[in-house]
Amino acid sequence: MRAVLISTYDLGHQPFGLASPAAWLARAGAEVTCVDLAVGPLDEAAVAAADLVAFYVPMHTATRLAVRALERVRRLNPRAHLCFYGLYAPANEHFLRSLGVQTILGGEFEGGLVALLKRLSAGDSGHREAQTEPVISLDRQSFMVPDRSRLAGLNRYAYLTLPDGERRIAGYTESSRGCKHTCRHCPVVPVYGGRFRVVAREVVLDDIAQQVAAGARHITFGDPDFLNGPGHAFPLVRALHERWPWLSYDVTIKVEHLLKHADELSLLRETGCVLVTSAVEAVDDRLLELLDKRHARADVVRAVALLREAGLALNPTFVPFTPWTSLEGYLDLLATVHELDLVENVAPIQYAIRLLIPSGSRLLELAATREVVQPFDAAQLCYPWQHADPAVDALHSRVMVLVSGGLERGLPRAKIFGEIWQAASDALHAARGRRPAPLPAGRSGVAGIPHLSEPWYC
Repeated sequence: MRAVLISTYDLGHQPFGLASPAAWLARAGAEVTCVDLAVGPLDEAAVAAADLVAFYVPMHTATRLAVRALERVRRLNPRAHLCFYGLYAPANEHFLRSLGVQTILGGEFEGGLVALLKRLSAGDSGHREAQTEPVISLDRQSFMVPDRSRLAGLNRYAYLTLPDGERRIAGYTESSRGCKHTCRHCPVVPVYGGRFRVVAREVVLDDIAQQVAAGARHITFGDPDFLNGPGHAFPLVRALHERWPWLSYDVTIKVEHLLKHADELSLLRETGCVLVTSAVEAVDDRLLELLDKRHARADVVRAVALLREAGLALNPTFVPFTPWTSLEGYLDLLATVHELDLVENVAPIQYAIRLLIPSGSRLLELAATREVVQPFDAAQLCYPWQHADPAVDALHSRVMVLVSGGLERGLPRAKIFGEIWQAASDALHAARGRRPAPLPAGRSGVAGIPHLSEPWYC
Protein backbone atom coordinates (compact mmCIF):
# COMPACT_ATOMS: atom_id res chain seq x y z
CA MET A 1 0.00 0.00 0.00
CA ARG A 2 1.23 3.47 -0.89
CA ALA A 3 0.39 6.30 1.50
CA VAL A 4 1.02 10.02 1.04
CA LEU A 5 0.86 12.23 4.14
CA ILE A 6 0.42 15.96 3.46
CA SER A 7 0.94 18.95 5.75
CA THR A 8 0.08 22.45 4.54
CA TYR A 9 1.14 24.65 7.47
CA ASP A 10 2.42 23.91 10.97
CA LEU A 11 3.69 27.20 12.41
CA GLY A 12 7.06 26.83 10.73
CA HIS A 13 7.84 23.49 12.36
CA GLN A 14 8.98 20.32 10.69
CA PRO A 15 5.60 18.56 11.01
CA PHE A 16 5.43 16.14 13.92
CA GLY A 17 2.01 15.22 12.51
CA LEU A 18 3.70 13.70 9.47
CA ALA A 19 6.76 12.21 11.14
CA SER A 20 4.86 10.34 13.85
CA PRO A 21 2.28 8.55 11.65
CA ALA A 22 4.98 7.91 9.03
CA ALA A 23 6.73 5.68 11.55
CA TRP A 24 3.51 3.83 12.38
CA LEU A 25 2.48 3.32 8.75
CA ALA A 26 5.95 2.18 7.69
CA ARG A 27 5.98 -0.38 10.49
CA ALA A 28 2.60 -1.61 9.20
CA GLY A 29 4.16 -2.20 5.78
CA ALA A 30 3.15 0.91 3.89
CA GLU A 31 5.32 2.76 1.40
CA VAL A 32 5.11 6.27 2.87
CA THR A 33 5.76 9.64 1.23
CA CYS A 34 5.63 12.84 3.29
CA VAL A 35 4.85 16.16 1.64
CA ASP A 36 5.06 19.52 3.42
CA LEU A 37 3.53 22.15 1.18
CA ALA A 38 4.85 24.89 3.48
CA VAL A 39 8.37 24.26 2.19
CA GLY A 40 7.99 22.43 -1.11
CA PRO A 41 5.72 21.47 -4.01
CA LEU A 42 3.19 18.67 -4.13
CA ASP A 43 4.78 15.36 -5.17
CA GLU A 44 2.43 14.69 -8.07
CA ALA A 45 3.95 11.32 -8.96
CA ALA A 46 3.57 10.04 -5.40
CA VAL A 47 -0.02 11.30 -5.20
CA ALA A 48 -0.91 9.73 -8.57
CA ALA A 49 0.35 6.34 -7.37
CA ALA A 50 -1.09 6.49 -3.84
CA ASP A 51 -3.74 4.24 -2.38
CA LEU A 52 -4.20 6.62 0.57
CA VAL A 53 -3.73 10.39 0.72
CA ALA A 54 -4.08 11.85 4.23
CA PHE A 55 -4.01 15.56 5.09
CA TYR A 56 -2.77 16.66 8.52
CA VAL A 57 -4.93 19.55 9.81
CA PRO A 58 -3.80 20.73 13.27
CA MET A 59 -5.20 24.27 12.92
CA HIS A 60 -7.63 26.47 11.03
CA THR A 61 -5.17 27.89 8.50
CA ALA A 62 -3.81 24.41 7.73
CA THR A 63 -7.34 23.11 7.12
CA ARG A 64 -8.29 25.87 4.70
CA LEU A 65 -5.04 25.33 2.78
CA ALA A 66 -5.67 21.58 2.72
CA VAL A 67 -9.15 22.11 1.29
CA ARG A 68 -7.58 24.14 -1.52
CA ALA A 69 -5.09 21.35 -2.24
CA LEU A 70 -7.73 18.62 -2.07
CA GLU A 71 -9.21 19.20 -5.51
CA ARG A 72 -5.77 18.99 -7.11
CA VAL A 73 -5.15 15.69 -5.36
CA ARG A 74 -8.50 14.35 -6.56
CA ARG A 75 -7.66 15.32 -10.16
CA LEU A 76 -4.29 13.61 -9.94
CA ASN A 77 -5.71 10.44 -8.43
CA PRO A 78 -9.50 9.94 -8.40
CA ARG A 79 -9.17 6.44 -6.94
CA ALA A 80 -7.13 7.38 -3.83
CA HIS A 81 -8.81 7.07 -0.45
CA LEU A 82 -8.92 10.53 1.13
CA CYS A 83 -8.40 11.15 4.83
CA PHE A 84 -8.15 14.26 7.02
CA TYR A 85 -6.64 13.88 10.47
CA GLY A 86 -5.75 16.22 13.35
CA LEU A 87 -7.61 18.63 15.63
CA TYR A 88 -9.61 20.34 12.92
CA ALA A 89 -10.73 17.18 11.11
CA PRO A 90 -13.59 16.17 13.47
CA ALA A 91 -14.73 19.79 13.86
CA ASN A 92 -15.28 20.01 10.10
CA GLU A 93 -16.38 16.43 9.46
CA HIS A 94 -19.65 17.22 7.68
CA PHE A 95 -18.07 19.77 5.34
CA LEU A 96 -15.05 17.58 4.57
CA ARG A 97 -17.21 14.57 3.76
CA SER A 98 -19.21 16.76 1.38
CA LEU A 99 -15.94 17.31 -0.50
CA GLY A 100 -15.35 13.59 -0.85
CA VAL A 101 -13.16 12.94 2.18
CA GLN A 102 -13.88 9.38 3.28
CA THR A 103 -12.11 9.07 6.63
CA ILE A 104 -11.91 11.60 9.47
CA LEU A 105 -9.56 11.00 12.40
CA GLY A 106 -9.05 13.16 15.49
CA GLY A 107 -7.27 12.76 18.81
CA GLU A 108 -4.75 9.93 18.84
CA PHE A 109 -4.75 9.46 15.08
CA GLU A 110 -1.77 7.14 14.53
CA GLY A 111 -3.66 3.99 15.49
CA GLY A 112 -6.58 5.08 13.34
CA LEU A 113 -4.34 5.56 10.31
CA VAL A 114 -2.90 2.07 10.74
CA ALA A 115 -6.41 0.61 11.07
CA LEU A 116 -7.41 2.51 7.92
CA LEU A 117 -4.40 1.14 6.07
CA LYS A 118 -5.39 -2.41 7.00
CA ARG A 119 -8.98 -1.75 5.96
CA LEU A 120 -7.85 -0.52 2.57
CA SER A 121 -5.53 -3.50 2.20
CA ALA A 122 -8.54 -5.80 2.54
CA GLY A 123 -9.42 -4.77 -1.00
CA ASP A 124 -13.22 -4.92 -0.83
CA SER A 125 -14.56 -1.69 -2.33
CA GLY A 126 -17.46 -1.42 0.10
CA HIS A 127 -15.16 -2.05 3.03
CA ARG A 128 -12.77 0.57 1.65
CA GLU A 129 -15.43 3.27 1.70
CA ALA A 130 -17.17 2.85 5.07
CA GLN A 131 -15.24 4.32 7.99
CA THR A 132 -15.02 1.90 10.89
CA GLU A 133 -12.36 3.79 12.85
CA PRO A 134 -13.64 6.19 15.55
CA VAL A 135 -13.72 9.79 14.38
CA ILE A 136 -12.21 10.78 17.73
CA SER A 137 -9.97 8.32 19.55
CA LEU A 138 -8.47 8.99 22.96
CA ASP A 139 -6.93 5.54 23.27
CA ARG A 140 -3.69 5.39 25.21
CA GLN A 141 -1.11 4.65 22.55
CA SER A 142 2.43 3.37 22.89
CA PHE A 143 4.08 6.09 20.85
CA MET A 144 6.88 5.38 18.42
CA VAL A 145 9.86 7.61 17.70
CA PRO A 146 8.78 9.80 14.76
CA ASP A 147 10.34 9.04 11.38
CA ARG A 148 11.73 12.35 10.09
CA SER A 149 13.78 10.84 7.26
CA ARG A 150 11.07 11.65 4.70
CA LEU A 151 10.87 15.36 5.59
CA ALA A 152 12.77 18.43 4.44
CA GLY A 153 15.83 19.34 6.50
CA LEU A 154 15.46 21.37 9.68
CA ASN A 155 17.26 24.27 8.05
CA ARG A 156 14.10 24.81 5.98
CA TYR A 157 12.07 25.57 9.08
CA ALA A 158 11.89 28.04 11.98
CA TYR A 159 14.91 29.25 13.90
CA LEU A 160 15.45 30.91 17.25
CA THR A 161 17.19 34.28 17.50
CA LEU A 162 18.93 34.94 20.81
CA PRO A 163 19.56 38.41 22.30
CA ASP A 164 23.16 38.40 21.08
CA GLY A 165 21.99 37.81 17.51
CA GLU A 166 22.85 34.10 17.39
CA ARG A 167 20.47 32.06 15.27
CA ARG A 168 19.72 28.47 16.22
CA ILE A 169 17.99 25.90 14.04
CA ALA A 170 14.86 24.85 15.90
CA GLY A 171 13.49 21.34 16.13
CA TYR A 172 10.04 20.44 17.39
CA THR A 173 8.56 17.63 19.45
CA GLU A 174 5.59 16.83 21.67
CA SER A 175 5.79 15.30 25.13
CA SER A 176 2.02 15.30 25.62
CA ARG A 177 -1.21 15.81 23.71
CA GLY A 178 -4.53 17.27 24.65
CA CYS A 179 -5.11 19.44 27.70
CA LYS A 180 -6.80 18.99 31.05
CA HIS A 181 -8.31 22.47 30.79
CA THR A 182 -11.38 23.51 28.81
CA CYS A 183 -10.92 27.13 27.69
CA ARG A 184 -13.96 27.99 25.60
CA HIS A 185 -12.12 29.24 22.52
CA CYS A 186 -9.50 26.47 22.35
CA PRO A 187 -9.63 23.98 19.42
CA VAL A 188 -8.14 21.24 21.61
CA VAL A 189 -11.22 21.10 23.83
CA PRO A 190 -13.84 19.72 21.37
CA VAL A 191 -11.53 16.77 20.67
CA TYR A 192 -9.93 16.01 24.04
CA GLY A 193 -12.61 17.34 26.39
CA GLY A 194 -10.25 18.07 29.27
CA ARG A 195 -8.04 14.99 28.87
CA PHE A 196 -4.42 14.69 27.86
CA ARG A 197 -2.03 11.91 26.89
CA VAL A 198 1.67 11.61 27.73
CA VAL A 199 4.40 10.53 25.32
CA ALA A 200 6.99 8.28 26.99
CA ARG A 201 10.12 10.16 28.06
CA GLU A 202 12.51 7.95 26.10
CA VAL A 203 10.47 8.40 22.93
CA VAL A 204 10.65 12.18 23.33
CA LEU A 205 14.39 12.10 24.04
CA ASP A 206 15.05 9.83 21.08
CA ASP A 207 13.10 12.20 18.85
CA ILE A 208 15.16 15.12 20.14
CA ALA A 209 18.35 13.13 19.59
CA GLN A 210 17.63 12.61 15.89
CA GLN A 211 16.88 16.32 15.48
CA VAL A 212 20.07 17.31 17.27
CA ALA A 213 21.94 14.99 14.90
CA ALA A 214 20.21 16.82 12.03
CA GLY A 215 21.43 20.22 13.25
CA ALA A 216 18.91 21.38 15.85
CA ARG A 217 20.31 23.61 18.59
CA HIS A 218 16.93 24.51 20.02
CA ILE A 219 13.74 22.51 20.61
CA THR A 220 10.15 23.73 20.70
CA PHE A 221 7.87 21.60 22.86
CA GLY A 222 4.51 21.79 21.12
CA ASP A 223 2.41 20.53 24.03
CA PRO A 224 -0.78 22.62 24.45
CA ASP A 225 0.38 23.04 28.05
CA PHE A 226 3.79 21.73 29.09
CA LEU A 227 2.80 21.60 32.77
CA ASN A 228 -0.40 19.60 32.39
CA GLY A 229 1.70 16.79 33.81
CA PRO A 230 4.52 18.33 35.89
CA GLY A 231 5.58 14.90 37.11
CA HIS A 232 6.37 14.07 33.49
CA ALA A 233 7.64 17.48 32.33
CA PHE A 234 10.22 18.31 35.00
CA PRO A 235 12.08 14.96 34.90
CA LEU A 236 12.04 15.20 31.11
CA VAL A 237 13.82 18.56 30.98
CA ARG A 238 16.31 17.41 33.61
CA ALA A 239 17.15 14.43 31.40
CA LEU A 240 17.32 16.68 28.34
CA HIS A 241 19.77 19.06 30.02
CA GLU A 242 21.91 16.24 31.34
CA ARG A 243 22.26 14.82 27.86
CA TRP A 244 22.58 18.12 25.92
CA PRO A 245 23.59 20.85 28.39
CA TRP A 246 24.00 23.38 25.55
CA LEU A 247 20.54 22.79 24.03
CA SER A 248 17.91 25.50 24.53
CA TYR A 249 14.17 24.99 24.39
CA ASP A 250 10.81 26.76 24.65
CA VAL A 251 7.47 25.65 26.07
CA THR A 252 3.82 26.74 26.30
CA ILE A 253 2.37 27.14 29.81
CA LYS A 254 -0.94 28.54 31.08
CA VAL A 255 -0.85 31.59 33.36
CA GLU A 256 -2.58 29.45 35.97
CA HIS A 257 0.26 26.92 35.89
CA LEU A 258 2.95 29.59 35.96
CA LEU A 259 1.52 30.75 39.29
CA LYS A 260 1.01 27.23 40.63
CA HIS A 261 4.57 26.17 39.83
CA ALA A 262 6.27 29.49 40.60
CA ASP A 263 8.93 27.82 42.76
CA GLU A 264 9.95 25.54 39.89
CA LEU A 265 10.26 28.10 37.11
CA SER A 266 13.96 28.48 37.85
CA LEU A 267 14.36 24.78 37.01
CA LEU A 268 13.14 25.52 33.49
CA ARG A 269 15.77 28.23 33.07
CA GLU A 270 18.52 26.05 34.56
CA THR A 271 17.74 23.24 32.12
CA GLY A 272 17.86 25.47 29.03
CA CYS A 273 14.45 27.07 28.66
CA VAL A 274 14.72 30.53 27.12
CA LEU A 275 11.14 31.31 26.14
CA VAL A 276 7.69 30.61 27.58
CA THR A 277 4.61 31.10 25.42
CA SER A 278 1.45 31.75 27.41
CA ALA A 279 -2.06 32.26 26.09
CA VAL A 280 -2.79 35.43 28.04
CA GLU A 281 -5.54 36.28 25.52
CA ALA A 282 -6.85 39.39 27.34
CA VAL A 283 -6.35 41.66 30.35
CA ASP A 284 -10.05 42.44 30.71
CA ASP A 285 -11.49 40.24 33.46
CA ARG A 286 -14.90 40.02 31.77
CA LEU A 287 -13.33 38.75 28.54
CA LEU A 288 -11.19 36.28 30.46
CA GLU A 289 -14.32 34.96 32.18
CA LEU A 290 -16.14 34.59 28.85
CA LEU A 291 -13.18 32.61 27.50
CA ASP A 292 -13.04 30.55 30.71
CA LYS A 293 -9.29 31.14 30.98
CA ARG A 294 -9.22 30.62 34.77
CA HIS A 295 -6.92 33.58 35.31
CA ALA A 296 -7.47 37.29 35.88
CA ARG A 297 -5.63 40.47 34.95
CA ALA A 298 -3.83 40.47 38.31
CA ASP A 299 -2.61 36.93 37.62
CA VAL A 300 -1.10 38.06 34.32
CA VAL A 301 0.80 40.84 36.09
CA ARG A 302 2.08 38.37 38.67
CA ALA A 303 3.09 35.83 36.03
CA VAL A 304 5.11 38.45 34.14
CA ALA A 305 6.99 39.28 37.35
CA LEU A 306 7.60 35.61 38.17
CA LEU A 307 9.06 34.87 34.76
CA ARG A 308 11.33 37.90 34.97
CA GLU A 309 12.53 36.82 38.39
CA ALA A 310 13.27 33.37 36.98
CA GLY A 311 15.17 34.82 34.01
CA LEU A 312 12.67 33.56 31.44
CA ALA A 313 11.29 35.54 28.51
CA LEU A 314 7.53 35.61 28.05
CA ASN A 315 5.94 35.25 24.62
CA PRO A 316 2.32 36.26 25.31
CA THR A 317 -0.48 35.56 22.86
CA PHE A 318 -3.71 37.53 22.69
CA VAL A 319 -7.17 37.48 21.15
CA PRO A 320 -7.69 41.26 21.16
CA PHE A 321 -10.65 41.43 18.76
CA THR A 322 -13.81 39.72 20.01
CA PRO A 323 -17.51 40.57 19.80
CA TRP A 324 -17.13 42.03 23.29
CA THR A 325 -14.01 44.15 22.71
CA SER A 326 -14.43 47.92 23.01
CA LEU A 327 -12.15 50.63 21.65
CA GLU A 328 -11.36 51.52 25.26
CA GLY A 329 -10.60 47.89 26.06
CA TYR A 330 -8.27 47.52 23.09
CA LEU A 331 -6.33 50.61 24.15
CA ASP A 332 -6.18 49.26 27.69
CA LEU A 333 -4.57 46.07 26.35
CA LEU A 334 -1.95 48.12 24.50
CA ALA A 335 -1.33 50.30 27.54
CA THR A 336 -0.90 47.20 29.72
CA VAL A 337 1.60 45.67 27.29
CA HIS A 338 3.54 48.94 27.44
CA GLU A 339 3.29 49.28 31.22
CA LEU A 340 4.58 45.73 31.75
CA ASP A 341 7.52 46.32 29.36
CA LEU A 342 6.27 43.62 27.00
CA VAL A 343 6.41 45.52 23.72
CA GLU A 344 9.47 43.59 22.54
CA ASN A 345 7.95 40.32 23.76
CA VAL A 346 4.79 40.51 21.66
CA ALA A 347 4.78 39.38 18.02
CA PRO A 348 2.95 42.17 16.13
CA ILE A 349 0.38 39.76 14.68
CA GLN A 350 -0.92 39.29 18.23
CA TYR A 351 -2.41 42.80 18.14
CA ALA A 352 -4.55 41.79 15.13
CA ILE A 353 -5.91 38.36 16.07
CA ARG A 354 -9.68 38.13 15.69
CA LEU A 355 -11.66 35.54 17.66
CA LEU A 356 -12.28 32.42 15.61
CA ILE A 357 -15.41 30.42 16.42
CA PRO A 358 -15.14 27.02 14.69
CA SER A 359 -17.65 24.22 14.69
CA GLY A 360 -17.90 22.57 18.11
CA SER A 361 -16.46 25.55 19.98
CA ARG A 362 -17.45 25.84 23.64
CA LEU A 363 -18.07 29.52 22.96
CA LEU A 364 -21.36 28.45 21.38
CA GLU A 365 -22.54 27.45 24.87
CA LEU A 366 -22.84 31.16 25.68
CA ALA A 367 -25.96 33.14 24.88
CA ALA A 368 -23.63 36.12 24.38
CA THR A 369 -22.00 34.23 21.50
CA ARG A 370 -25.17 32.88 19.94
CA GLU A 371 -26.59 36.41 19.86
CA VAL A 372 -23.79 37.70 17.61
CA VAL A 373 -22.74 34.83 15.33
CA GLN A 374 -24.04 34.32 11.82
CA PRO A 375 -24.79 30.88 10.33
CA PHE A 376 -21.80 28.58 9.91
CA ASP A 377 -19.73 29.45 6.85
CA ALA A 378 -18.31 26.23 5.42
CA ALA A 379 -15.92 28.06 3.12
CA GLN A 380 -14.44 29.98 6.08
CA LEU A 381 -14.76 26.98 8.45
CA CYS A 382 -16.18 29.14 11.21
CA TYR A 383 -19.16 31.09 12.50
CA PRO A 384 -18.69 34.66 11.21
CA TRP A 385 -19.48 37.62 13.42
CA GLN A 386 -19.49 41.38 13.16
CA HIS A 387 -18.95 43.74 16.02
CA ALA A 388 -21.92 45.82 17.17
CA ASP A 389 -19.64 48.87 16.97
CA PRO A 390 -18.41 49.29 13.36
CA ALA A 391 -15.48 51.33 14.68
CA VAL A 392 -14.03 48.19 16.29
CA ASP A 393 -14.15 46.20 13.05
CA ALA A 394 -12.66 49.17 11.20
CA LEU A 395 -9.83 49.32 13.72
CA HIS A 396 -9.17 45.60 13.24
CA SER A 397 -8.82 46.13 9.49
CA ARG A 398 -6.46 49.05 10.08
CA VAL A 399 -4.34 47.09 12.55
CA MET A 400 -4.02 44.21 10.07
CA VAL A 401 -2.70 46.64 7.46
CA LEU A 402 -0.22 48.15 9.93
CA VAL A 403 1.05 44.75 11.06
CA SER A 404 1.46 43.29 7.58
CA GLY A 405 2.99 46.50 6.27
CA GLY A 406 5.32 46.84 9.22
CA LEU A 407 6.56 43.29 8.85
CA GLU A 408 7.09 43.71 5.12
CA ARG A 409 9.17 46.83 5.79
CA GLY A 410 11.13 45.09 8.51
CA LEU A 411 10.08 47.58 11.18
CA PRO A 412 11.04 46.82 14.78
CA ARG A 413 8.30 45.69 17.13
CA ALA A 414 8.34 48.96 19.07
CA LYS A 415 7.76 50.97 15.88
CA ILE A 416 4.80 48.78 14.83
CA PHE A 417 3.40 49.02 18.35
CA GLY A 418 3.60 52.81 18.17
CA GLU A 419 1.72 52.90 14.88
CA ILE A 420 -0.99 50.62 16.27
CA TRP A 421 -1.32 52.78 19.39
CA GLN A 422 -1.76 55.85 17.21
CA ALA A 423 -4.38 54.13 15.06
CA ALA A 424 -6.33 53.00 18.13
CA SER A 425 -6.09 56.49 19.64
CA ASP A 426 -7.36 58.01 16.39
CA ALA A 427 -10.24 55.52 16.31
CA LEU A 428 -11.27 56.43 19.85
CA HIS A 429 -11.10 60.14 19.03
CA ALA A 430 -13.19 59.73 15.89
CA ALA A 431 -15.83 57.59 17.62
CA ARG A 432 -15.93 59.16 21.07
CA GLY A 433 -14.40 62.59 20.62
CA ARG A 434 -11.56 61.95 23.06
CA ARG A 435 -8.07 60.50 23.18
CA PRO A 436 -6.45 58.25 25.77
CA ALA A 437 -3.78 59.55 28.07
CA PRO A 438 -0.38 59.44 26.34
CA LEU A 439 1.88 56.55 27.11
CA PRO A 440 4.66 57.34 29.60
CA ALA A 441 7.96 58.08 27.94
CA GLY A 442 10.86 55.68 28.20
CA ARG A 443 8.89 52.43 28.49
CA SER A 444 9.16 50.92 25.04
CA GLY A 445 9.91 47.37 26.14
CA VAL A 446 12.87 45.37 27.38
CA ALA A 447 15.35 44.79 24.57
CA GLY A 448 16.98 41.49 23.77
CA ILE A 449 14.10 39.03 23.89
CA PRO A 450 14.67 35.56 22.34
CA HIS A 451 12.14 34.94 19.62
CA LEU A 452 11.25 32.37 16.99
CA SER A 453 11.21 33.38 13.33
CA GLU A 454 7.65 32.07 12.87
CA PRO A 455 5.13 34.02 14.97
CA TRP A 456 2.25 32.27 16.69
CA TYR A 457 -0.77 32.21 14.42
CA CYS A 458 -3.65 29.81 13.79
